[in-house]
Amino acid sequence: MTEPPRSPGDGSASDPTAPFNPTSGGPTYGSASQPPTYGTPPPAADVPGSGAGGYPPPGSGAGGYSPPSSGAGGYPPPSSGAGGYPPAGGPPPAYGQQPGYGQAPGYGQAPGYGAAPGYGASPTGYANNDEKTWAMLAHFGGIVLGFIAPLIAMLAKGNESPTVRAHAVEALNFQITWGVASILAAIVGVCTFGILFFLPFITLAVVVIFSILGGIKANEGTLYHYPMTVRLVK
Repeated sequence: MTEPPRSPGDGSASDPTAPFNPTSGGPTYGSASQPPTYGTPPPAADVPGSGAGGYPPPGSGAGGYSPPSSGAGGYPPPSSGAGGYPPAGGPPPAYGQQPGYGQAPGYGQAPGYGAAPGYGASPTGYANNDEKTWAMLAHFGGIVLGFIAPLIAMLAKGNESPTVRAHAVEALNFQITWGVASILAAIVGVCTFGILFFLPFITLAVVVIFSILGGIKANEGTLYHYPMTVRLVK
């Protein structure tokens, strides 16, 4: 339906596109909404928790999880204080000087062993050459005379010189022991019809060897203790 034509002088024609005002019966100017301006940002959406009915940010209200803190019950932050580790890249902690070790206690001198029972004090020298001669005679004389040579030395000088007596007693006990052994070896050799004929030679070799060793020690001023000897004379 079209608008009827207006008579001249009726005034300015209204804009046909203007909205109609039911109160005044005419168009309403300036009430139309303006077209949106391009480039204007749209209205910001409601941020959760910023308005009424939103969710509170974590940890800001009752019932939320509180952020880690360094208070009581929590783990303290790493620090370079006492008990902590130094920061990376820093100089290593200086260690104190190692305590010096004291000097080890010295050991006392080992106690000397006493003379074996029955031997008496071992002489270490001679008062004169006469004692030395009798001591050597007691050892070397046993090779030829057996126990007779040390027995003579003990009876001749034993009461005057303890040194000569000590040598004579050692040689006398050795000669008695191996003198008996030589007699037994000879008997065994005869009883076996010559099968063990070599036993007396073994005992003779023992007497010669150890008598020489005893004489050498006597020449050096040392008392020689014979092995494998039964010491009957004290």
